[in-house]
Amino acid sequence: MSGIIVVGSQWGDEGKGKVVDVFSSQADFVVRYQGGANAGHTLQVDGKQTILHLVPSGVLHQNTRCVIAAGVVLDIATVAEEIRALKTNGLLKDPHQLLISDSCTLILPYHRKLDMAREKSLGHEKIGTTGKGIGPAYEERASRKAILFGDLFSPNTLKEKIQASVKEKNFLLEKFYDEPPVDVDKIIQDLELLTQELAPYRCKDTSLTIHKALKGKKKVLFEGAQGSLLDLLHGTYPFVTSSSTLAGSALIGSGVGPGMIDKVVAITKAYTTRVGSGPFPTELGDEWGARMRDIGREYGATTGRERRCGWLDLPALRYAIRINGITNIALMKLDVLSDFETIKVCTAYELDGETITDYPVSPGELARCKPIYKEIQGWKGDITQAKTMKDLPREAVDYVQMISSELAIPIDVVSVGPGREQTLWLKPLFT
Repeated sequence: MSGIIVVGSQWGDEGKGKVVDVFSSQADFVVRYQGGANAGHTLQVDGKQTILHLVPSGVLHQNTRCVIAAGVVLDIATVAEEIRALKTNGLLKDPHQLLISDSCTLILPYHRKLDMAREKSLGHEKIGTTGKGIGPAYEERASRKAILFGDLFSPNTLKEKIQASVKEKNFLLEKFYDEPPVDVDKIIQDLELLTQELAPYRCKDTSLTIHKALKGKKKVLFEGAQGSLLDLLHGTYPFVTSSSTLAGSALIGSGVGPGMIDKVVAITKAYTTRVGSGPFPTELGDEWGARMRDIGREYGATTGRERRCGWLDLPALRYAIRINGITNIALMKLDVLSDFETIKVCTAYELDGETITDYPVSPGELARCKPIYKEIQGWKGDITQAKTMKDLPREAVDYVQMISSELAIPIDVVSVGPGREQTLWLKPLFT
């Protein structure tokens, strides 16, 4: 088989969008398998910036087919807006290039309102949600009340399901959160227009499409959202997202078996960032963190929020490798660390007076961890024009090799800038 899963190995924002865009030039299919519009990919191609939240990054390559699979919670207003923007830029000329599963759970206005009302009610104990309605939509799916993308094409069923859902959500909004209700008639009216616009992209069974592609020896890339440390079950709960962000989720969300996967590639930033609340042992609340943020343009593509920045955390990466079965690494944003006189790397933690090398799964323990650093020599000068590893300063090469050696995982790709051409290939993707 030729199935490759791409996951974020940290707290998200590792640069998956660029990697999937670059990888997509070699792929026949790119499959988005979980999450929703709470994640964003910022892509820089030929000096033009494209931000995508739901449509897979492979859409920038006209010969690559893109699939939004059943595990995704779909905000159809957002996906319609992305499609319009892509068409305006001369992309997605063929509607067959994008397939949306009938089994996707829909995010509707009352999911977003409920999400924001809950966050508001938490006061100072906020989770840091994007307010995009992701959690409420997944809740509705788990309670077997969700409205699916396929329901849009059965108007009578759709109306009944929406009326029942709005009745419950308006009760919560008005009686519990003291928020105004949503208008059911307007929701149905808006959906009718969006249904016509999205009809060309409908696919009843994307699992079957993916299965046939893999059986036919097509190259399939599975693209996730967020990062491993935000996983609902294995992340820094409750400061996590509402879905599973791990490699195993690619199989469930897409409807394929593990025997169809060749490798799991971890997208790993050369330092660490996090958005929202939650423990972050290597966070730098000083001028060095601010410098990383400014040079790396560490602001969320979805919310515009500042990302918290810190040094690379090896115990956290080892944990991500274990829970994902990671086989290869793509190292991102190496260029951001240029001109740092020294670079620190967390190799262990001090927890309650003891040295530990394993990542603690308890958020309370993680919050008490103090990083134990190893300092290495930084490098001077611009590396964004490098074409091969030989073009990098010796210290930059040493940093890359140190990471690979410490993690016992090969680094196949090194990114030295936001552009496609600023990608150094150490090994081919598909073999």
